[in-house]
Amino acid sequence: MSAEITCIIVDDEPLAVKLLESFVQKTPQLRLEHSFTDSVEALAWLKEHPVNLAFMDIQMPDLNGMELSHMLPEGTKVIFTTAFKEYAFDSYEVSAIDFLLKPIRYNKFIAAVEKAQQWFKRTEVREERVEPRNERRETMFIRVDGELRQISFDSIIYVEGMKDYVRFHIEGERLPLTTHMTMKAVEDALPQDTFMRINRSYIVRLDKIRTVDRNLCVYIGDEIIRVTDAYREAFERYCSEH
Repeated sequence: MSAEITCIIVDDEPLAVKLLESFVQKTPQLRLEHSFTDSVEALAWLKEHPVNLAFMDIQMPDLNGMELSHMLPEGTKVIFTTAFKEYAFDSYEVSAIDFLLKPIRYNKFIAAVEKAQQWFKRTEVREERVEPRNERRETMFIRVDGELRQISFDSIIYVEGMKDYVRFHIEGERLPLTTHMTMKAVEDALPQDTFMRINRSYIVRLDKIRTVDRNLCVYIGDEIIRVTDAYREAFERYCSEH
């Protein structure tokens, strides 16, 4: 990656956007591609114009920053900006580069940018060291009752989130397998072409879906799961393409 980091700003407060724009303009490491006060509009734009970094508010209407962070293109990292310090822990759960508390001072802003630079440099070095591999990963290990269980991706019907735990619903298993993981970690581990998150608490294997009704409720396994607004566009696009 070049020394310059491409970025966007997403915040429903116009004054907050103006402040961050002024910070970006005087930071030579950054190139601002776009600013948004609407998170849904930002998501649609990002799908066609991926960037390295998003400065993103958390509390926003329709699609909040935490929800949006799960839907960003691969390679786009986040620096959260918010007036509520209680979101700090959540920001680390989604692997944000940093968390800036409003009102944001420039010295804090530039420190976060330097963290981002270091992250991209480390990633670039790792990619240079890793030899290309053609084989696709087909399984994952999860810890269940103190033991590591290897599960095949093909056997997973859906995954259910429960705070700091997730439940894997597996074909041939009478009971779900419960392990200590975040939904974000599961989402990152599963192949994106065969699994999709359809609300905050569920990831489904797409070829296991039996029916999708007019209310966008998914019938899979023994469960009926509603596709929520934050994930509706991606799911409807998948359905129209397959």
